[in-house]
Amino acid sequence: MRSRRQLQIAILLLVAATLLSVPTAAQVAKSSSAATSAQASSTKKPKGAATRLSAIVASGRLEDLRWPNLSDYRLHLTNFYRPSGYELAWVRDGEPTPQAVELIKILQDADREGLRAEDYDASRWADRLTSLKETHNDADQARFDAALTVCAMRYLSDLHVGRINPQHLGFEFDVSHKKLDLPHFVRQRLVNGSDLRSELAGVGPPFAGYQRLRDALQHYMELAKSDDGEKLSNPILLPPGGQYEGTRRLTSLLRLVGDLPDSVTIPPDSKIYEPALADAVKRFQGRHGLRPTGELDSKTIAEMNVPLSDRLEQMRLGLERYRWLPYEFKQPPIAVNVPEFRLYGFKEGNQLGLTMNVNVGEEYDFQTPIFENNIQYIVFRPYWNPPPKILRNEIIPELKEDPSLEENGLELVSASGQVFRSGDVTPAMLQQVRSGKLTVRQPPGPENALGLVKFIFPNEHHVYIHDTPESVDMFSEKRKRAVSHGCIHAQEPDKLAAWLLRNTPGWDLERVEHAMHEGRDNVRVNLASPIPVLIVYETAVVEENGDIHFFHDIYGHDATLEEELAKGYPYPK
Repeated sequence: MRSRRQLQIAILLLVAATLLSVPTAAQVAKSSSAATSAQASSTKKPKGAATRLSAIVASGRLEDLRWPNLSDYRLHLTNFYRPSGYELAWVRDGEPTPQAVELIKILQDADREGLRAEDYDASRWADRLTSLKETHNDADQARFDAALTVCAMRYLSDLHVGRINPQHLGFEFDVSHKKLDLPHFVRQRLVNGSDLRSELAGVGPPFAGYQRLRDALQHYMELAKSDDGEKLSNPILLPPGGQYEGTRRLTSLLRLVGDLPDSVTIPPDSKIYEPALADAVKRFQGRHGLRPTGELDSKTIAEMNVPLSDRLEQMRLGLERYRWLPYEFKQPPIAVNVPEFRLYGFKEGNQLGLTMNVNVGEEYDFQTPIFENNIQYIVFRPYWNPPPKILRNEIIPELKEDPSLEENGLELVSASGQVFRSGDVTPAMLQQVRSGKLTVRQPPGPENALGLVKFIFPNEHHVYIHDTPESVDMFSEKRKRAVSHGCIHAQEPDKLAAWLLRNTPGWDLERVEHAMHEGRDNVRVNLASPIPVLIVYETAVVEENGDIHFFHDIYGHDATLEEELAKGYPYPK
């Protein structure tokens, strides 16, 4: 009996010991949590660096930066850092990552993209890298990381959509729909990238003209380093064969910018304006919006005395404006470059298919607006309905002075459709014109203000492309080219119409010419698909053969943009 009793007691003691050795559920959970926390703390960056990063982002300022106000990027920075618990993105074990080093080199080369490298702290990165290696403290690491992320985001945005929102300057391009997801791009393609230059290759505008201008900028950056900037004296008018004291400088400048071939020899001590120099001057004049006469006149000398640094700025401003444009089109677009007085029509693949001269709005009261739209239809032999400003400031005063409808070549139309084609306009009728009860229009025909065809892209500016009156020569070399009331006069409107209607069955150049000269009045023809039209402003353009052309800043838009960019970040977005 005692033996059995002792055995039972032994068994009970063994079970109790086993139960006491098994941890409770709470103990298991606590132990697991502690292990997980220990593991996480071993993989995260020091808490101090994360705290400092979070504080920098929350403050919207980083005094280390060339432009310390980063409030316009605060949301992007929050969305970049918060998912990782504000871990350092560009620093590992106190050292910059390979991606950080590569990105810094890209930012230091930003001038080659037409941006300003100093906007991305180009000269400050060397000291930051040195400090990072020497101190390894949380504050330096956090400031380094935040600075690089801010500069990366600024660079990406500037390269893709420009530094300033064009609408802030009155240019009606909408960049909001094409902005990058900056936190995602920086995290996935830069922080975790393997070839950052390749990742960034497609960020800028996809246009061939942009790439040519970018390459020309880099070429002129090298030219500017070797030019002494000497000014040429201004002869009254120098034809070939005349004496000119500035021949040496003229020769060196023309050779530098590529207008005088290296194969042409000009004696270094020559004082003669030789025919070979005159030929080079013609090329220079043609590239600078001047008549290529070969004569050295004051306008030509003035263009030659423009510093190459100013030409570089023209190119930078041109690259900035390229970034404002839409990058994708449902149909190949038409583009009108206002300072160049030139229209371009593009085929599939952004290949040039059509080009011609145009006239644009005059510099002061009737500047052609800069915007994007879609050409929807063409009107052959159109009426001209003067827009409100012209009606108020020109037509009504003319009718008060000479009330004859026949003499003015105008008609009045009532709300019921009654047309008055002859007789004098009475004061009562003029009042009805002012109130809108009578409409003024010019009947179709060769002398119509719109000519024989107009191209309509409905807009609030009452601007469109059109022909010119038959008796008016608007395209002679001596005529000013900024003379319209804001509309765009095409030199070859028949070819433009045939181009726009090339996908509309039954329409070719012959039918277009018939519709213009022998067809019915006021015939509307809808395009098969709307054609995008871009009214742009580029004072530096590189042609397909590599020739770079510079044009006058006729509306002062270059000066305004340069002034706004000089203010620095944050720019209007």
